[in-house]
Amino acid sequence: MVDLHTTSRLSAFTVVICGVTFFSVAALSGEVASVIPPEVRFKSGYLNPVRRPPNFTSAMPWGIAIADSRVPGFENAMVEIARTRMTCRAGGKEIVLNDDRGDVRGGFYRRYPWFGTDAHDLIPLAYSDDHSAVVLRVGTRPDKVWHFWAASPRASLPAGHIEGCTVRVRARISPGALLQVGFDYWRNQTVGYGSGENNHEAGASKWYLPSDQWQEAVFTDIKHQL
Repeated sequence: MVDLHTTSRLSAFTVVICGVTFFSVAALSGEVASVIPPEVRFKSGYLNPVRRPPNFTSAMPWGIAIADSRVPGFENAMVEIARTRMTCRAGGKEIVLNDDRGDVRGGFYRRYPWFGTDAHDLIPLAYSDDHSAVVLRVGTRPDKVWHFWAASPRASLPAGHIEGCTVRVRARISPGALLQVGFDYWRNQTVGYGSGENNHEAGASKWYLPSDQWQEAVFTDIKHQL
């Protein structure tokens, strides 16, 4: 059963205009492209050129964590998530939609082919000793995409003219793991994925690479912040 707040990467990174398909993907150097596993459909940051439908009144942040089985010791790879925060800018003010610490929700999605179906099982969650971070042990299931979203409910967008929204995820990525973040606009707070016409992907960040330091993974569709 699909959670009402789930989001699917089946919504595309493509735009079709007059029968011509355009892929909004930044050009990659060979060095950067080689870091990302070949089955990953889009290996760079992406901003949907189609803006939010005007009747879409909600949004939900998400992330994708995977193991890279080409890396020695990938079986122990993990992504620790301390905070997931989403804000939207309206009327010159930054409004908080979600601000969760040490918790997420999410599902196991098909990796081969990449998000080949919306069918999924719940991901198992572990926690740090002090419960300040949720731990995704991606190395235990390298065959799956660990797709997560905010632990708090899908929120309504602020009133007024919306410039866009920003997702920030504080994470620590171990060797053999990779992380990407983004968000979807939704028709309302409770509608399900359904036929795929109820959510609109704003885009996705670049892939964040392993480090022994905590990182802030960021995606925004506010143009002046790009």
